[in-house]
Amino acid sequence: VKLTSLLNHPNTITIYDYGRTPEGIFYYAMELLEGVDLEKLVNQYGALPEGRIIHILKQICASLAEAHSAGLIHRDIKPANIMLCARAGIYDLVKVLDFGVVKAMDSEAMGRLTASGSWVGTPNYMSPEAVNSPDSVDARSDLYAVGAVGYFLLTGTPVFSAASPIEILRCHVSAIPETPSSRGGRSYDLRLESLIMRCLAKSPLQRPTSAAVLFHLLDECDPVKDWSHDKATAWW
Repeated sequence: VKLTSLLNHPNTITIYDYGRTPEGIFYYAMELLEGVDLEKLVNQYGALPEGRIIHILKQICASLAEAHSAGLIHRDIKPANIMLCARAGIYDLVKVLDFGVVKAMDSEAMGRLTASGSWVGTPNYMSPEAVNSPDSVDARSDLYAVGAVGYFLLTGTPVFSAASPIEILRCHVSAIPETPSSRGGRSYDLRLESLIMRCLAKSPLQRPTSAAVLFHLLDECDPVKDWSHDKATAWW
């Protein structure tokens, strides 16, 4: 909570206060959001239009860019942790939630908060390095998860499906994912599809170098103009 309270990007959940009651119970107060998380959105309405996906992913990247610049890694980016809201005439406003497993890069204190070598995150959205070397992940692990979220929004399915969480983790480490076009049986914008697959590269070195870079690459995809304020307003 202390780490999250340092962040003030409009696409990041706001922590207003925290402390302990006289009885010693820890509490924190954060903004109340009205909307729908991306997991529920896709489960109810199916895969999203490409322009809307780009609009959403750019806002996630904007939130992460601030966190990463402050030396913080989210480590649990997934559809259920991303809320889509309508607020003050702004529709499809993204809020990134649950920085509860945030990691402070190069922080000695973090070693006292999480067990060494322990897995942190959600199997469907964990990067290969989060599985193989969880103590040494960097910001590019979050970008892998952003790619997995984009894949889910585009196809309506997670990157990998398996009988158990352990098998899903094995797939993230060694299996080559289908392209969204193969999975969905239709063609998608080549730049967007290529960018999502680039985020899902096994090696962090093959992914975009930062959330800010990914934001600008998304902005260059042709469908970026296909989702407008009017369309968002009509949907809500």
